[in-house]
Amino acid sequence: MEAAAESSPTATSSIRHAQVLQIEPHGEKTACNLSEGGRILVSNLLAAHVRPGDEIDFPLAFASDAGAEIYIHKNPPSPRQRDVYQASIGYAAQPKSDKREQFYVRAEVPHGCLGISALHFPCEVLRDYFYAADRRLPWEKQKNLYDILRIPRSASPAELRLAFRLSELELRAAGAPTRDFNILERAFNILAQPELRACYVTLSSIFSAVPALLSFSGFGSIVVSGERSRDGQTFFVRRILSFIPEHRQRRFRAPLRKFDFYSDRAIYRDVRRKLEVLVDPALIPLVWDSTWNQWKHLLGAKVEIKATFLETGNYRHRGGAWHLVKWETALPSRIEVKVPMDIAEQIETARKTYHRFGQFSDALDRIRARIQGEPVERDELRRLCWDLHIPGDFDIAKINWKAEYDAFFYRQLCSRARRLYLFREEYIMELERAAVIETPQQGHATYLFSKPRTMEEFLAVYVRCTKEDIRHNRGNVAEKLGFLGRVVHGSNPRLWLKSLKSRLGEAMDYAEKSDG
Repeated sequence: MEAAAESSPTATSSIRHAQVLQIEPHGEKTACNLSEGGRILVSNLLAAHVRPGDEIDFPLAFASDAGAEIYIHKNPPSPRQRDVYQASIGYAAQPKSDKREQFYVRAEVPHGCLGISALHFPCEVLRDYFYAADRRLPWEKQKNLYDILRIPRSASPAELRLAFRLSELELRAAGAPTRDFNILERAFNILAQPELRACYVTLSSIFSAVPALLSFSGFGSIVVSGERSRDGQTFFVRRILSFIPEHRQRRFRAPLRKFDFYSDRAIYRDVRRKLEVLVDPALIPLVWDSTWNQWKHLLGAKVEIKATFLETGNYRHRGGAWHLVKWETALPSRIEVKVPMDIAEQIETARKTYHRFGQFSDALDRIRARIQGEPVERDELRRLCWDLHIPGDFDIAKINWKAEYDAFFYRQLCSRARRLYLFREEYIMELERAAVIETPQQGHATYLFSKPRTMEEFLAVYVRCTKEDIRHNRGNVAEKLGFLGRVVHGSNPRLWLKSLKSRLGEAMDYAEKSDG
């Protein structure tokens, strides 16, 4: 749906209004030659709905990309030849009922220049485009999406994915056309999203007017046919001709401790990246249940996720005003997950550690109470554990470990530490050339200090101050501690490690790969 314009030098307004004189191919696009000179290049899809004699509106200063705003006035107007509108849409609200008790959805046109601020979609129009297997057929003749995947209505998320993969292999073996793959993928993506699946079940079981959702709340480039409202601010959609959602590829590592586990699925939410991934046991070959949420914070394993993410959002009321909150959701058919080779061993270790926490809860509570008041060195903690009959192989670091902590930051520093202290929710470490205060969590920072004469003197000063005192050198506490600065835990742990090594005076190996 790309568009590019060559405007007439006589045009003076910010909106070009002209008549289409001629239509001709132009490379991968179509050229519409205009009255008074100039032409506009449009996509072949849009050009299929333009005829010589039609009138066209577009901004003079629009970018040549998908969703460029263009309005086609049919000339002469007729009930069978409706106007065509191309634009980028933003948030699509939840379905509402009008005065005639007909359901509709309203979508924003956030950057419109032609005076149109919203699109009005009757829910049957959304149904016929987003929930239909074959968009060329009326709704009454549509094949059921469950039948396309050859699965029962009660199929679990894992069964849905397995059916999708098998059907995809069969289509490839048969040399099926692209259209068949698109129908299969559309069926899976609707049924694999709980909200869209529930909407489809309602649409397919009730023949009267029912609400329909615009998938993933809109956000994309759309071409529609219909007519404009009397005030010109709303476009009433009678048919959706094309919709391309805003999307991008992402590849990253996700800690399993940040997943929410349910009986048949797991959901990964990343507040910092503002994204969400729904996975099933067919994607991650593990047998889990909701009890994993009890001990997942002890699990250090990460999985690698590669997926296509679609933009979505919702309005939230905060501070007396409505704010649009955006995030990204992984398209179910375009998700790939890789798990580490030793995943089973890591899971068993985390489960066993959780069991030990319960077995020795009273003893550990006594230790936690002590480290709330004073830093306690690792060897002293081991003696305390022994005196309290806690096995010697117990991981001392887990005593004050939090669900949000990232083992990568802790391991990198611990491997360099000569002495380790636990204090409240922090780790204090004496390195060869420095002392560090570490809270191993995204959004926090590693505090670096020059090598103290003795750790006892350093700790005596540190326990009486706060991080804010250190940053502002209140009472000269930063000077007393030898504060050197902070290394923030950013989105890329490798950059943190590189900066840390530089601050510590370590030799840099730029070919080195970290496990972040």
